[in-house]
Amino acid sequence: MSRGAGAGRCPDGGDGPETGAERRVGGVHAVETALAGGSARVYRLLADPRRRDGRMRRLLERARRAGVTVERCDGEAITAWLGDTRHQGIAAELAGTAILDEAGLLERINALSSPPLLLVLDGVQDPHNLGACLRTAEAAGADAVVIPRDRAARLTPTVERAAAGATEHIPIAAVTNLARTLERLQQAGVWVIGAAGEATTSLYDADLAGPLALVCGGEADGLRRRTRQLCDDLVTIPLAGRTASLNVSVAAGVCLFEALRQRGPRVPGERGGGDG
Repeated sequence: MSRGAGAGRCPDGGDGPETGAERRVGGVHAVETALAGGSARVYRLLADPRRRDGRMRRLLERARRAGVTVERCDGEAITAWLGDTRHQGIAAELAGTAILDEAGLLERINALSSPPLLLVLDGVQDPHNLGACLRTAEAAGADAVVIPRDRAARLTPTVERAAAGATEHIPIAAVTNLARTLERLQQAGVWVIGAAGEATTSLYDADLAGPLALVCGGEADGLRRRTRQLCDDLVTIPLAGRTASLNVSVAAGVCLFEALRQRGPRVPGERGGGDG
């Protein structure tokens, strides 16, 4: 159904949804991806009536056919509600993604029929970087992304947009104690490898074919000391130019796709054959 023919005010929003709560996404691609994942996940859609192009009309018609409530409100109101100005005049509210805790992560790993491939982010603060990492991990077929629950970027509309729909498909674990989680992964037979510029082992000389958690550090300081100590090995990405380091999302992509190369490509849509 559609509420109102003209532009109105949308409910005020705060800093975005908490991890695991109801989620808000903005932008045509993100909303299209959410609708493609099943209309039951999308229960409200906000649209700026000033945007009347064909892609928007098709998107709104798809939402209406699915029985999703469509509300008309101006772009400024969507910005206030979403907390992101780059929404292209469209935003949606979704049922919250089920965020795994440590126990859920370990349960998922134990259910896999092939060696797990995990991306662990040690204190990534920038939401655009987190979103890019999620997008890259999903594209590489990673089985989950692990993030700290505190002192790190959380799932906000900005992250959702940067992830370009990846959060609909890749499991995310938010853990309270990253060091403890790494130790429990090791106890489960997972090899923990950290990416560090000062490491002496090249990424391309490391064995990444077995059960693996790739750990990338935050933007400012890289891996924290305790995280570094817990890693079974540290690897560096050889750089041919004068640039001293890579953005964390780029580094994560290089590492993940080297692991994918060593393992052989996975069938799209299949993550290790588990039940999750």
